[in-house]
Order: sequence, then structure tokens, then C-alpha cells
Amino acid sequence: MTTNLLNLPGYKVVGVEESAHDYHINAEISNPPFTCEGCGSDRLIGHGRNAQVIRDMPTHGKRVAIYLENRRWRCLDCKKTFMEPLPAVNAKREMTERLTRWIGQQSLKRTFASIADDTGLDEKTIRNIFRDYVNELEAEFRFETPRWMGIDEIHLIKYRGVITNIQNNSIVELLPNRNKETIIKYFARLEGRETIKYVSTDMWMPYREAVELMLPNATIIVDKFHVVKMANEAMEKVRKSFRESLTPKQRRGLRHDRFVLLKREHTLTDEEVLLLSGWVRNYPELGLAHKLKENFFKIYDSCSSDEALERFAAWEISVTHEVRDAFSDLIRAWRNWQPYIVSYFDHPLTNAYTESLNSLIRVMDRLGRGYSFEALRAKILFTEGAHAHKNRRPKFERNAMQQPKERFLDDLNDGAIEYGVPDEGFGRVLMRSPKPPKDDYPHGANELPKNYGADINTLIALLEAGKL
Repeated sequence: MTTNLLNLPGYKVVGVEESAHDYHINAEISNPPFTCEGCGSDRLIGHGRNAQVIRDMPTHGKRVAIYLENRRWRCLDCKKTFMEPLPAVNAKREMTERLTRWIGQQSLKRTFASIADDTGLDEKTIRNIFRDYVNELEAEFRFETPRWMGIDEIHLIKYRGVITNIQNNSIVELLPNRNKETIIKYFARLEGRETIKYVSTDMWMPYREAVELMLPNATIIVDKFHVVKMANEAMEKVRKSFRESLTPKQRRGLRHDRFVLLKREHTLTDEEVLLLSGWVRNYPELGLAHKLKENFFKIYDSCSSDEALERFAAWEISVTHEVRDAFSDLIRAWRNWQPYIVSYFDHPLTNAYTESLNSLIRVMDRLGRGYSFEALRAKILFTEGAHAHKNRRPKFERNAMQQPKERFLDDLNDGAIEYGVPDEGFGRVLMRSPKPPKDDYPHGANELPKNYGADINTLIALLEAGKL
């Protein structure tokens, strides 16, 4: 019974004491050394003992400690003394290898404090074991450098950088912040960064500067989502400017009906069209702002960067002084980032799936209150069964998909698929994922499998199934 309780090869259990919360197991090493570690002689004599306490995995809901009288040996030939080796004990800590592995695995699911309570170890020790475990995982899982990279951020206490593989809808890194220095350090250790062709990002200057410095071969594309969002924000500024002049009842009505102002006009129901017409008829400036918002969205129907520039120039002229202050941030952003914004019309990549990922991360953060950033990062990047191991080949689509942005699709071996991601206020955010070049597919069975990061759809499915 006592042997089964420990179940560790190399140890003989000689006694067990049980308390309300702990097992105290007295054991000895089954196979003492027969030869000297230094010279190989078998002329060994005992040279004292050293009492040690080795921590082991919890059993039956109780903490476990193994008490050993570890013998010291002396070689009669070379005079060297050495301690009896401890089987299955971690080289860095006085605990079993299985306990360190268990702590590492549990720390992806639970808080450090709860694991410390279950094992009787200090919380700092749990944190250090977790860091070592994550280092092992990072050495084990080497993610392929994305050819089409997405850079975004999420606010968890502070802004964190999110790096994605747009081509495979997967996440490859979660950075502690979004500073230029942090992004540069990430790029510096990235293998094959010269193969990155496109980087889709928002209008955050440190991203742009880091990419231009470290990825000179990459084309920067400002994500469509972040640009059109500014048009909706301008619409909201105009709406809020009317609040002071309205009665409390009208104010509540305008707040309740704000969604009809933010939705795309072609997606409105008959009832919503009626609501919208009432507001724009009674408040002309509100109607003007809504029309400008809609017309700005239509710029993204352009088939080339030249057409987009022409449409924007015409749109800017139509922005009258009554609402110009509300749209000034959008106009300024377009001017400052114009080359990178219009790149989208030749290379239509977006971070739409990254936005879905950000929602997923927030849910995981709420469910795991007490997670450190390091634990959340490891949970997202290294969850078992979530990794994409092959480049995605989209389903065949008809020629209608090829009509806009033809040069981009031809450049990428033709063929594309659009993924519609619903987003409040924006209708459907479309992300194009053109077919990867043939060189991206494995050439044969002997080729080592590639890991493209944690698949976003799989992470969502695991979360919905309660496995995250």
C-alpha cells in the first residue's frame, strides 16, 4: 500500500504518516551507487548522511513530502566524496520531476496562489517553475514566421502587442507592451523575417517605425477596420453634440437609436430606415454626418489606389464647416498615413480575425481572474491541440472574387476567399485570404511539420467547450 502511494521507481517507502492536510513519506533509495563517479572504482565506503525533504505531487487532495537520509560516499582509490544521486528529482529544486511538470501544466489553467496552496510551496517558487516551463514550451514550439503578418494590440491593464499570421488566421506572439523597442526586439529574434511580404497594422507610429527599420522588404498596410472606425467615431461626435439641446426624452431616444446611425445604410430594415429618416430630417447636421460616414465607407469599394485617392478627394470637399471638426481626426489620419492606407486597395489584407482574437483574449482574462500576463500569454500560445500545422488553402471561389484588386491576386498566384466577420457598427468586416504560393505547401512526407501558431477559430471552439 505504501509503495503504491509513492509510485516512484528508485525509492523504497519505509513509512507513511498522514495528517489532516499532508502525507509525510519516509523513504530510502533502492539502488545505491556501486562505482565511483570520478574514477569508476568499486571501493566505496559510507561517509555520512544528509537529511533531505523532497516535495512531490499532491495525492488524495493532500500535500506530499518525501523524507530521505541521503548517503554520502567516499572512494578509497581517488578519495573523492559524492552524494547518492536522487532518482526522478529535479536538478534545480528539491522536488520530483513530475511535480515540476504538473505545476507547469496547472499554471496554464489556474492561479499561482491556488497551486501554491495545493503543494505547500511558496508562490514565488511556483512562478519560477512556470517560467522554466514556458521556456521549455517555447523551445518545443517554433512558430513559422508569417509571410502576411498582422500587428494589433489589446488592453489588459495596459496595451499589449498582438502578432498574428493573417494567412493562417493564427496568433504567433503576445507581447508585454506595444512599445517600439519591444517590437524591434521581437523582429530581431525572428527567423526568416526577410520573407515577410505584408504587414497589416493600425495607425500606431511605433509599429510603422519598427517595421520600416527591421522589415525593409515588407509592405505596410493600414488595416481597413481602424480607418472606417474613425468615420463612425466622427458620426458619434456629431450625435453627442446634440445632447444638450434635447429634452431628456429625446436624449434617451437618440441614445437608443444610435445603432441605426452606425449601421451601414444598405443593411437597415424598413423599421430602421424609418427611424433614421426621422432623425436626419429633424437634425440636418446629423443627416450630413451620416451621409459623410456612408460615403467614406464607399471609398473602400474602390478597385485601385488611384480610384480611392480620387474618391477621398471628392469626399473631403463635401465635408462642410458644420461637421468638419468632428471629421478632422479622420482627415488628418488619412493625410498622415495615406501611402499605407491606400496600400490596402492593391493588397487587400485586414486584421479582422485579430479583432476576433482580442475579444477571445478578453473573455479568457475575465474567466481567469488572477492570471498574470505571462500565464495568459502561455495559455493562448501553447494550448494543446490549438496549433495550425499546415498552410490553409481556401475553398475555390468564382471569378467574381477576382474582379477587385486584380494585381494583388495575380501576384499571389490567384484565387481568394473572403471571410465575413460581424462587427457592431460596421456591418461585416471582410478579410481576404488569397491562396498561398505553392512553395508554402509541404513537398513530401519526409518534410518536418510546420507550426503556424495557435489557430484563432480552434481557440474559440475550445473556449466555448470549456476546455480553456
